[in-house]
Amino acid sequence: MMIGLLAPMSLAAPAADVEEGFVSLFNGVDLAGWVKRGGSAEYEVENGSIVGKCVPNTPGNTFLCSEKEFGNFVLKLQYKFLEAGNSGVQFRSAARPEGDGQRVYGYQYEMRPGGDMTGRIYDEGRRGHKHGIIWLDAYTPQDRLDAAQASCRESDWNDVEIQCVGPSIKTWLNGKLVVDLFDSFSMKGFLGLQIHAGKSGSVAWRNIRIKDLGESKWEPFFVKADDGSYQLADAKFVLPEEWSFTEDGVLHGVHSKSQGKDGLVISTKNYDNFIARVTYRMHGGNSALYFRAEETSAPWVLRGFQNEIANNGKDSALWHTAGVIDGKKIPGRGWIVTNEEFVEKVRNKDGQWNTTCTAAYGDRLVQTLNGFCTSDLVDEACEKTGKLGLQMHGGTDCEMFFKDFEVMPITDDMMKLIDRTP
Repeated sequence: MMIGLLAPMSLAAPAADVEEGFVSLFNGVDLAGWVKRGGSAEYEVENGSIVGKCVPNTPGNTFLCSEKEFGNFVLKLQYKFLEAGNSGVQFRSAARPEGDGQRVYGYQYEMRPGGDMTGRIYDEGRRGHKHGIIWLDAYTPQDRLDAAQASCRESDWNDVEIQCVGPSIKTWLNGKLVVDLFDSFSMKGFLGLQIHAGKSGSVAWRNIRIKDLGESKWEPFFVKADDGSYQLADAKFVLPEEWSFTEDGVLHGVHSKSQGKDGLVISTKNYDNFIARVTYRMHGGNSALYFRAEETSAPWVLRGFQNEIANNGKDSALWHTAGVIDGKKIPGRGWIVTNEEFVEKVRNKDGQWNTTCTAAYGDRLVQTLNGFCTSDLVDEACEKTGKLGLQMHGGTDCEMFFKDFEVMPITDDMMKLIDRTP
């Protein structure tokens, strides 16, 4: 399986005035290559621009969507509000049936007259407003938002740039960085130009061009063999007698209080920059998603970071575990970050499935639970590489179910794009 940046999809020939590597998504004449989904807003071509107009007091947001889908890309365009309203640019998006039409959902680059909140990331039709949480980029510094808003030209054209590379999502407004986010809810989808339902709103878009960077793929640790059974890939068991796969590929672990050693799944490779995720359900005990960890002679084996799985407000908190090397205990650092009040908002309770995710990029460590960021910190003391693992804690009765344990390495080529400036 090829991971990271894959060969770009074939698109129409680039216009002569488009930057190197970019192709135009709008021919300036008609709406070829685009399809309308959602509400009743109207789209037409005027003076070389796509103009979307709200039909007042009609239900549903409307989107003019690209027929093509994109995974990793750099998208550039210009917009101008012709009439005050609310708008945005969808990316890595999809649609589902709703009533007699379709409901678009996915990432949205927010657009508002005057620049307020413009460039922030909203999850249209999916996580938006769930648990009272509006923005996916909750850790964006206020001074960065203020600088981007101040650059907005209210009655003139504004420059939008959106870059997606694996789990990295970055946005700019008029050359000012707005969002620098790690998120993994979707890795591919169509683009869309939104007109929000309401009393008014008209927006023009032009110079819509994209550099297609292919698509990043997840590497699964649970794989189906030719005989239909499931097994580990690039990983091993500690206490294998405690682990078994169900017929549908869920890893089931049962650990006894009398066993002092941890039951573990440990990757056979080290990972430095990556995003990893696992979906879990637990019935008693304590668990974790280990990352950047090293094997030691301690009963718990691994020393390093734990993305905590505790079935309480400590879920997705960061704990740093001690180890034993050559008979000498190497101390850990304990709790690095917790966010219990927020976690209790987004955690699924009563034995339901939860998905926890860790992105590690240099000194930056990002945790999400069920798609909501629980922490985003820079830790200069962190390990820079190590093993991934799943834990059943020793010395306690524990029963765990794991599925969709996957990693997406961030390659050197991807890092060059993530770290670039416009």
